[in-house]
Amino acid sequence: MPDHPASSLIADVVEKYSDDLISLRRDLHAHPELSWAESRTTECVVTHLEDTGWDVTALDGGGVIADLGEGERLVALRADLDALPVDDLTTDPWKSTVPGVAHACGHDVHTSALVGAGLALSEVASHGLLRGRVRLLFQPAEEVMPGGALHLLGAGALDGVDHVFGLHCDPSLDVGRLGLREGPLTGAADTLSVRVVGKGGHTSRPHLTEDLTFALGKLITELPAILSRRLDPRAGVSVVWGVVRAGSAPNVIPHSGMVSGTVRMLDAVAWADAEHLVRQMVTQIVSPYGVNAEVIYQRGVPPVVNGPSSTPLLGAAVESVLGPHGHVPTSQSLGGEDFGWYLDRVPGAMARLGTRTPGGPTYDLHQGNLRIDEAATGIGARVMAQVAVTALDAEPPHSLR
Repeated sequence: MPDHPASSLIADVVEKYSDDLISLRRDLHAHPELSWAESRTTECVVTHLEDTGWDVTALDGGGVIADLGEGERLVALRADLDALPVDDLTTDPWKSTVPGVAHACGHDVHTSALVGAGLALSEVASHGLLRGRVRLLFQPAEEVMPGGALHLLGAGALDGVDHVFGLHCDPSLDVGRLGLREGPLTGAADTLSVRVVGKGGHTSRPHLTEDLTFALGKLITELPAILSRRLDPRAGVSVVWGVVRAGSAPNVIPHSGMVSGTVRMLDAVAWADAEHLVRQMVTQIVSPYGVNAEVIYQRGVPPVVNGPSSTPLLGAAVESVLGPHGHVPTSQSLGGEDFGWYLDRVPGAMARLGTRTPGGPTYDLHQGNLRIDEAATGIGARVMAQVAVTALDAEPPHSLR
């Protein structure tokens, strides 16, 4: 495909600021902040974008919305700011200085890349090459449900937006490649806790108790099995328990216990029915044992579904930056990502940004040993800037909504 006249300018600007963007990423990595506490990170974003032509607004509660350009067409680009409550197990000089908190999901890369895209787009606009408006969304609290995307939506983040785009680090993909997929990319994700209460007693006389430990065991195994028969199997429903607590002695049936886990699925229709079914099934599973069950079901995030009008634009931007082999097919995941809330409102797409050094080890997200090939920051910046330019030059998407 022919280069857009802005492409070389974007490349030059990102190269010019390459060291600064890596320094920003290292600074964010060294000073991670948990969800809804991203005050320093927000200040860093504002500092880097002010006086560059962007109209920058820092939001109460964290996050930034920044606007640039003129015209009716508007494209939004999103990054997330928060870190995770895990220990940084790396030995890099820029490892986390905050005990028990680390950027183990790559949000430091997302933020730095979007700052870089903002600097490049400012230059594009100053040369008269921006055919519309761009909005940068720096979002808090992606790592908690139902996600900080709702905070930005409440602040009007998508008002008038035609497309919204995002990137997410993928440590299983080599740097210099982006994973792309039209249609469902991630799953819906909810959290489920069940507290069970009943008459305890001696394990030698279970018939004189309401054996809630046995009831919990039945719940742990039967709820996933029942849901697989009550919901469309194509929805890919997955119930996985992360916490089980009951009792303190081997010969005592306790009077209370709990289980907690996640409910995930690939399909938005099944997601709409899941809570009602879960509550109904929990009651039916434990009722033969005479115990009482309290269900705490928190709806989390919808699936990320890359739209048919937006995904080709993202693919074209990747090709402009990295060539025809720059994007590769990627599979659907059951991981939750609150970018799905944006795609509930407007067309958009998310790509997976390769962060693995070619020939190097493969890391996993949400682990304290995650390491990123820092070249991914500049690549992400160029792709995000390019997709804004590409989308603004494309046919309006209104007829495709």
